[in-house]
Amino acid sequence: MGRDFAEKGRQNMVTWFPRGLRMVLAGRLRARGVFPLTLPLLAACALPLLAASPARADFRVCNATQNLVGVGIGYRAKAGWITEGWWHIEGSTCKTLIEGPLSSRFYYLYAEDAERGGRWDGPISMCVAEKEFKIAGVTDCVARGFQRAGFQEYDTGEQSSWMVQLTDQPATDGAPAAPGN
Repeated sequence: MGRDFAEKGRQNMVTWFPRGLRMVLAGRLRARGVFPLTLPLLAACALPLLAASPARADFRVCNATQNLVGVGIGYRAKAGWITEGWWHIEGSTCKTLIEGPLSSRFYYLYAEDAERGGRWDGPISMCVAEKEFKIAGVTDCVARGFQRAGFQEYDTGEQSSWMVQLTDQPATDGAPAAPGN
């Protein structure tokens, strides 16, 4: 260990602290009675910083039901309209459909309850398929071998992240079930 240089009029530092921590505490310790309170306070302040994760930007769907749900999403990309699916989201879990900051203001969602057959849909017609899909374009779905489904529009207000929660309860005023950011 290196030397501990005590400031004039201050007590020497305890040498078992890591070097950087000693520097942080060096100007703050004045009396022996303060030290027992400093370590727990420091730990209490540092713990949330260590546990905190960086803010994520993405489009997430949370399934607040008890059943497995299949989800498809639609959005406008540089090359045109895209629909993608199926994400399987277990009951009481969430899944990220788009990772990173959102590039569009509007996203479209369609979901089906895999066990009871219910659905979360809307008035916007887009293409889906029976199995995993990524489809360019939203016209002539049936002629191209796909099915049409009604997607619900979500206006993210150009937020960098957005979350939709699917619930068993019907939404009020014709709004989709529990959207949010």
